[in-house]
Amino acid sequence: MASVKKTGRIPFIAGNWKMNLDHLQAIAFVQKLAWSLKDAKHDFATTEVAVFPPFTDLRSVQTLISADKLELGFGAQDLSQYDSGAYTGEISGAFLKALDVPYVIIGHSERRQYHGETDAVLAAKVAAAMRHGIVPVLCVGETADDLEKHGPSAVPVQQLRDALAGNEAITEIVVAYEPVWAIGSGQAATPQQAEQVAAELRAVLTELLGEDVAQATRILYGGSVKSGNIAGFLREPNVDGALVGGASLDIAEFASIAQFSKHVGV
Repeated sequence: MASVKKTGRIPFIAGNWKMNLDHLQAIAFVQKLAWSLKDAKHDFATTEVAVFPPFTDLRSVQTLISADKLELGFGAQDLSQYDSGAYTGEISGAFLKALDVPYVIIGHSERRQYHGETDAVLAAKVAAAMRHGIVPVLCVGETADDLEKHGPSAVPVQQLRDALAGNEAITEIVVAYEPVWAIGSGQAATPQQAEQVAAELRAVLTELLGEDVAQATRILYGGSVKSGNIAGFLREPNVDGALVGGASLDIAEFASIAQFSKHVGV
């Protein structure tokens, strides 16, 4: 695939289930998704696919993927900034590591909005992921008001800077640009808008983490992603995949998104 040859970055299609599907539903879903991708002859060497289920599903999903030797990846939707202690309801990175969880979403707009997570808290969560050898999938993005007041990229760039403050030793991270105004709206950003922001995010990564890490870092787009628009995003040089929300709960649609290269021969 051309984009892999040019950048060396393997595209990443990640499905954030949010608070949907119990552990039994998760088992059935993952089995069917794996079968769908196998039937489509999906090449996991050229496009990585992962699901991010609720915490209560993680053990079931991890066991199924391990026992059946599925090539699907998986991750958690959040983690605590703390490793242990009197933090009721929190999930330690140590717990996730014990389940061999390779990825964790940090800073999703819903966590920022509904749980008041500040940039300082998110920087501490990135540090916690680093401590336990879990790759953070750091979400950044602006609201419609932010876009009007500050223009494109200003807010996500500052969010990235703040999350990496004190974490400049990180060697592996995934960054997901999710404009809040596009999430769940049915109105995605244009590929050109996503590319503009992704390019500026990569410039910040180069400044803070160095050229090698920046060029290896995958930058995803999220916000009303579907099979009909995914290929356009992946044509852009700095967009390396997608963080998919609602469409990730539809097996056929999510499998089709993962097969983006077949839509137009990308």
